[in-house]
Amino acid sequence: MKPGYVENKVAVQKRLRRIEGQVRGLQRMVEEDRYCINVLELISAATKALQSVALELLDEHLAHCVADAVQAGGTDAKKKLNEASAAIARLVRS
Repeated sequence: MKPGYVENKVAVQKRLRRIEGQVRGLQRMVEEDRYCINVLELISAATKALQSVALELLDEHLAHCVADAVQAGGTDAKKKLNEASAAIARLVRS
């Protein structure tokens, strides 16, 4: 089974590379002793960007992986629903 995001893989990778650049920028800012608020603002932006990617992946997972498992029925459906529920709980706590 392919992941639900397979059709948007290139876009997801592009977004993650942008986030990676933000994190490198954070490292540079700390190394250069930049103003705390500026560092915190970039941390906030990177966090929001990661959350956005996570929500997109979760949406794709629900629309594809979970929906397909529920349609097929059986124990795999319950497993996929439990995994999705646990992922949502982790995202809400973060």
